[in-house]
Amino acid sequence: MDTPNRRAFLGFARNAVAAAAIGAIGVRFIEAAEAMPMAPDLAKAAGRSNLLTQAQWGPGPGWGPGPAPGWGRPPPRRRRRWVCWWHRGRRHCGWRWV
Repeated sequence: MDTPNRRAFLGFARNAVAAAAIGAIGVRFIEAAEAMPMAPDLAKAAGRSNLLTQAQWGPGPGWGPGPAPGWGRPPPRRRRRWVCWWHRGRRHCGWRWV
């Protein structure tokens, strides 16, 4: 039989911590599954209409609340402007796109 050493003990401790973490995650999943609502008897359900709800947001007018396509300001146009800037301790001036 092998004598216990530090490496064996650390391997055992690492495995124990991993098993505890996996167990804690499993408990969280089980709690979440228990909290989910379900129909009392899916075989006797009237149909899929009982399980579905209407969408609450749509792409525009007539489809539900929400902004219509094309609303808002257009992006600003880019134009050239004469500007000055500093580069390596010297002032440079020229045309820049803004």
